[in-house]
Amino acid sequence: QVQLVESGGGLVQPGQSLRLSCAATGSASTIYSMAWYRQVPGNQREFVAGITAGGKINYSGVVKGRFSISRDNAKNVVDLQMNSLVPEDTAVYYCNAVAPPGITDYWGKGTLVTVSP
Repeated sequence: QVQLVESGGGLVQPGQSLRLSCAATGSASTIYSMAWYRQVPGNQREFVAGITAGGKINYSGVVKGRFSISRDNAKNVVDLQMNSLVPEDTAVYYCNAVAPPGITDYWGKGTLVTVSP
């Protein structure tokens, strides 16, 4: 079992930056990959960025070049640096981990990011 806790959300103006952090506890050493997703009320949850235990990184097209994901395997923490934020980035951001048993998805409770003038 893995537990995930996100932090760092808040209200920022367009063009500003924000850094999200996700701390994994429990069987964190067994995690295969971690990722950030986001969801706007009424919409499906969408992939933002992900990183494997080996360091392979993927970004969604809408955030590539503005967001950066990083992972500290020793501390079991994954961060999302978000730059040049736009109002369309407003959403609840969720941390995701894929870990045993089998291929199990674990989710944090989410942190709200609001980008508004």
